[in-house]
Amino acid sequence: MTISKQNAEHYIWGDQCDGWHLVKEEQLSIIHERMPADTAEVRHYHEQSRQFFFVLSGTATLEVDGVEYTLNAQEGKEVPPLVAHQMLNKSDKDVEFLVTSQPPSKGDRIIVELADKQG
Repeated sequence: MTISKQNAEHYIWGDQCDGWHLVKEEQLSIIHERMPADTAEVRHYHEQSRQFFFVLSGTATLEVDGVEYTLNAQEGKEVPPLVAHQMLNKSDKDVEFLVTSQPPSKGDRIIVELADKQG
């Protein structure tokens, strides 16, 4: 069977953002995500997960360790473990992208604001 966002496991995250699990394995996760205009993910890092963000359509802003990168369609950026990052859609259109995580990032997310207050 082939996989697409039409038949993949779907979930909603953040402020009406969508995610579709294209690959959901013990050592690899690939998720197709959609962020509406003017939405943002919570700034965080992963202790073990290495991620690669690849924009399919629209224009995304990926903040990595304090530096903002503009990612247009067919562009991507890797984020190593332990590096704070945040995906944002500052545009007035939806952005769709793939997030590849190895190992999967579920349960491996540390929100930066909480970590800073505890330190």
